Amino acid sequence: MLTPLEQLLAALDVGPVCLVTVQEAKGSTPREQGAWMAIALAAPEVLIGSIGGGHLEWQAMREAHERLKACAVDAMGANGPGPVVRKALGPSLGQCCGGVVFLRFECLGPQDAAAVRARLAPPLHKLALFGGGHVGRALVRVLEPLPFAVRWIDSRDEIFPAGLSSKVECEHSDPVQGAVADLAPGSVVLIMSFSHAEDQDIVAECLKRQRERADLTFIGLIGSKTKWATFRHRLEARGFGEDDFARITCPIGVPGIVGKDPEVIAVAVAAQLLMRVSPVA
Repeated sequence: MLTPLEQLLAALDVGPVCLVTVQEAKGSTPREQGAWMAIALAAPEVLIGSIGGGHLEWQAMREAHERLKACAVDAMGANGPGPVVRKALGPSLGQCCGGVVFLRFECLGPQDAAAVRARLAPPLHKLALFGGGHVGRALVRVLEPLPFAVRWIDSRDEIFPAGLSSKVECEHSDPVQGAVADLAPGSVVLIMSFSHAEDQDIVAECLKRQRERADLTFIGLIGSKTKWATFRHRLEARGFGEDDFARITCPIGVPGIVGKDPEVIAVAVAAQLLMRVSPVA
């Protein structure tokens, strides 16, 4: 699945694109400053990204189409930035948000791809996902459009599916816990391998790293309270104690969501992560 930015860059490879960016947002608005949408000349009926939907987005699409017609006159499609347009989210737009947005319209061509990538690439949280099973696969699908760069690790070779976005890096590591040492500082860690023995070894390596560096943002282990109680007992025999165990979250997922389908677990875990991590600067 392509991210919106990847879709935009693919469209730029073909021809002109009108990029609409929220230059400024005041008061109650559907999207924040920096949100964007785009319309490509090659497929003007396809909307890439979003500035919040509703009548605001519909009007912006119409204006983008008009600018694309002007872009078509230029073979390269680059007519530079257009004016910043003020849109009040009131009765005239059929919306009652009450805020104001300022939209910038830009007609871009293939030569602008590098600059667009640098400008629009979202800051991402580093996430290490141990386990390529059914829950891991569901979680990767949920995380792909969210602000996470996923390092997906498994001890089994050829376990990873094809067609992943550029935000997902697959890694075969045997032993799997060997990958813990070189995780990026500040990483979120999720542990859900096919083996309880592997899970325990990964947890132990994460705890060792926390003792030495204390630089992992979150360590989550899939499983029940019973599983975690068993792990605690075994980890105690390996020299770990209560201060170490306080660094582990198990079970994982937003409390109150009780379904065990992989997709349900994935949504609950993704929601928990979004609540726990700080916005990326």
